[in-house]
Formats: sequence, C-alpha cells, structure tokens
Amino acid sequence: MKISFHGADREVTGSCHLVEAKDKRILIDCGMYQGSSDLDDANADSFGFDPGSIDFLLLTHAHLDHCGRIPLLVKHGFTGEIITTAATRELARLVMLDAAHLHEEEAEHHARHAHRGGDTARRPLYDTADAFNALGHFGRTAVYGEPVMLTPTLHATFYDAGHILGSASIRIECTQEPNRSVIFSGDLGTSGRAILRDPQIPPPANVVVMETTYGDRVHKELALSVGELYAAINDTFARGGNVVIPTFALERAQEILYYLREGIESGRLPHSMPVYLDSPMAVSATEVFRRHPECFSPKERALFEDGKDPFSLPGLHFTRDTADSIALNMLDGGAVIMAGSGMCTGGRVRHHLLHNLARHDSSVIFVGYAARGTLARVLIDGAKQVTLFGESVPVRARLHTINGFSAHADRDELLAWHRALKPARTVLVHGDEDVMQQFASSLEDTEVHMPRRGDEFLV
Repeated sequence: MKISFHGADREVTGSCHLVEAKDKRILIDCGMYQGSSDLDDANADSFGFDPGSIDFLLLTHAHLDHCGRIPLLVKHGFTGEIITTAATRELARLVMLDAAHLHEEEAEHHARHAHRGGDTARRPLYDTADAFNALGHFGRTAVYGEPVMLTPTLHATFYDAGHILGSASIRIECTQEPNRSVIFSGDLGTSGRAILRDPQIPPPANVVVMETTYGDRVHKELALSVGELYAAINDTFARGGNVVIPTFALERAQEILYYLREGIESGRLPHSMPVYLDSPMAVSATEVFRRHPECFSPKERALFEDGKDPFSLPGLHFTRDTADSIALNMLDGGAVIMAGSGMCTGGRVRHHLLHNLARHDSSVIFVGYAARGTLARVLIDGAKQVTLFGESVPVRARLHTINGFSAHADRDELLAWHRALKPARTVLVHGDEDVMQQFASSLEDTEVHMPRRGDEFLV
C-alpha cells in the first residue's frame, strides 16, 4: 500500500487522503478548506492527483471539510463509486446541495460587482447540477462492522466514530498480507454525549492515520457546559435580550435542541421559551436524525421507541423561508435564535449578529469550534467592533464560549483510542501544526509522521 496526503495536512480542514493498493486507487474523503476567503484558491486548486484515476471514494462523514469537494471531483472526471453509511449519504446530500447553492450565490454577487467595475465574472466552484451529478456516484451502503469488498483481497470496514450521525473510522486491509492494513480515524467523537453512541475501537492495524483537532486540550465536563448554557440563557432573558447561538447544522443543532428540551422538562429553563431554528439545512438534518435512531445511544433510542421525540420542545419554531428569518429581526427579547453557520462565515446567523451584537441586553453563545480567520474566532478573541454587510458593528452583547459541547474527542480520549490500537506507525492529520506537535510528544512506542500536502509513504 502507498498513502499520499492531499488535505488537512498540518491544518484542520480539507481532509483528503489517497491509498493505492492492488491496482486500485482509494480516496478517503474529499473535503473543502474552511476558515477564510483566502482559502478559495485552495479549494479551486488541483487535487494533486487525477480525479479520473480514482476507483473508490470512502466517505467518513458528512461535514463540509470532509465531503465538500466531492462535486468538484466529479466535475473533473471522477467516475468511481462512493461508499459510506446510510445516514452519511443522506446528510452529505444536504451539505453538498447547500454548498452548491452558496457557491452560486457568491458567484452571482461577484458578477454584479464585476460588471460595475468592468472585471471578469467569477464562476462558482461548482453548481447544483454538479452536486446532483455527484449524488449519482453514491453506490453501496456501508454497515458498521461489516467488510465492504473493494477487490477479492482488499476490504474496507466502517466503525462508528461517534462524531456525528453516520460518522465512521475506516479500516482498509489487504487480506493476502496481514501486515498491510491502515485505519483512518475520520473525526472521532467524545464519549458519554447525548444522542450518539461512543466511538468504536477498530481491530488493530500497523498504520493509523488520525485526527488531532483537540490534541492539546481536555474538554470541560459536559454537565458543567450544559449548566453554563442554561445560566447564559436565563441571564439574558433577565436582562430582556435575545440569545443568538451560531450553530452547525449537523449534530450541534440537534444536540442543543436535545439539551434545551431537557432544560425545559427539568424546570431549569422557562417552559414558554421560544426557540427558533433558523437554518433550512439544520431543519432538514433534524429530520434525517429522526430517520436514523439506529445510530443513537440506547437511552435516546429508547425515547423514540416510547414515541417521544428528543428534538421537540414546546416553543420550537422551524424557520425555512427567508421572510420568516427576516421577521426574527423584530424580536425585542426573550428568544433563542439558532442559526448557521457555526463559524459565522456565512448564512443567516450573520444577519442576527448584525441586529443583536450591538445590544447590551443580548448574548451570543458559541458552542463549537471556530477556525482561525473566521468571524466567530474574531469575536471569541475579543474584538470590540466587527464589519457585517459593510456596516461597522460595535460588540456590546455578552459573549459566551462553551467548549464542552465539542463533537471532537479531546487529548485524553484521542490518546486512549490510540493506545487501544498500538500501531507501529502513526500519521497525524486534521489539526493545527502546533497542536500536532504537542500531541505527538504524548505518543509512545510508535513512529510518528506529520505529513505535508503531497507527501507519501509505503505501508
């Protein structure tokens, strides 16, 4: 086997790794780079391999930084089979179509400005037709723990990664040569969370390619984070303001809905509290979650079997239409508004920030990862003023950063997962370089690699 690296190498986004074995070329993920407009060129750049030469694409999960360039891959010649879990297939459809729509909107916006300035209009990275073409390449459905035959002697097995619905770690094995096996962790989840099961430990392999997103820190205890969320909401309501929660549409939106429901049922939050999920993709993703209770932990699966919806609460409003979203700007106070994007790089949340950041009585609660260069990170780092839609906005709202909701395993959980596998060689990806260095210093009895884009080595 030969592995080469084409994204998320000493950086957090753009996951894309290539395995060559038994005359087959197997891509693990094909994600977008995220974080700032400076990455637009990186997304449009060459993949570093010929898309037409790829036989299989194994998709670990449906986050944009793992599946977001699949339509572009197809656009540039990929004709192979995409294999993933049933839940990931549904969620990836939402993510890719949403991304295509955003690319089209950005290109249209750029075209208007280019026309005024006499410049050449920019085409979208890919469009809705490209996304639909990509969906046509999804083939067999992977079932956790059951090998998928790529060739008679080359198998791929998906294991529950516990990160988001349908997420997986993938073990590729050449059955003729027992020492030729590699595990790609994908993004690993954290144990003991609501909704999803804990990450599975695959059978050992001699090479492990693993993420290091939070390889330098330990998450706050979940119960403390839930308490912080309730306290921030109640404090904001006491001041007469609104709560804005920038929310990732997949997993984080559903998890926050779950805890808001629990807070209302336990009396820790007001029973009449209005909650607006102002994200068409998050609304659709919540419906996908409801269709896949087989991915849930026993407690949450039991709720469904008893006829109870873990994502339903008394004052919940799903906002799909733009007009309904705009109407939320008229809310004086006492509402929770959840909207994407989680890093505030686009989407409806920016409009809600425009109308609430300058208010002393309102709050913004960050419950997810914020990459460098994003508006969320700028606010978390203490900016006193930001620009939204060309308007300078003072930051007067109270900002809360609650880290315990992370869908990523922390340092200790990553180390425990790694120790259970005891690989001879470990390849670190999907993390900032300084975080990788710290994590690498904690690894024992393994040869550690931290590849740069384009690096390759034999298994």
